[in-house]
Amino acid sequence: MKIGEKCVVAIHYRLTDEEGIELDSSAGQDPLNYLHGAQGLIPGLERELDGHVAGDKLSVTVQPEDAYGTVDPELMQTVPRSAFGEVKDLEPGMQFEASGPDGQVQRVVVEKVSDDDVTINGNHPLAGRVLHFEVSIESVREASEEEVAHGHVH
Repeated sequence: MKIGEKCVVAIHYRLTDEEGIELDSSAGQDPLNYLHGAQGLIPGLERELDGHVAGDKLSVTVQPEDAYGTVDPELMQTVPRSAFGEVKDLEPGMQFEASGPDGQVQRVVVEKVSDDDVTINGNHPLAGRVLHFEVSIESVREASEEEVAHGHVH
């Protein structure tokens, strides 16, 4: 069966950045299962898997626009250190949850800390990065009606 909309696909993958540094991998774990066409993968990777079959292996390069987007400067801001309340040992790389203007919870990463201010970044950690995937398609099957209705694999 070829990968297409309403298929459940199981893949093993290795994700690296432009320098070849491994960012994620399914090695040593169960394969990643997803419902094709339900936005369970980044668009660029899902598009490249379309039409392939179990047993296929492929290398895929995904540009930021088809992955986690470009870096949005509006999602980087400097806030008063007092916004972090009782947190005393603020350091770059720390992650927090913040409420956006629409009330939606957003993860932010501390980029820089000074005596008075903290620079935070609300972009996805992989925003603006070209991603390289090595993918092995393990299985492809038709999704059940329930999986299609729920938008995910059961």
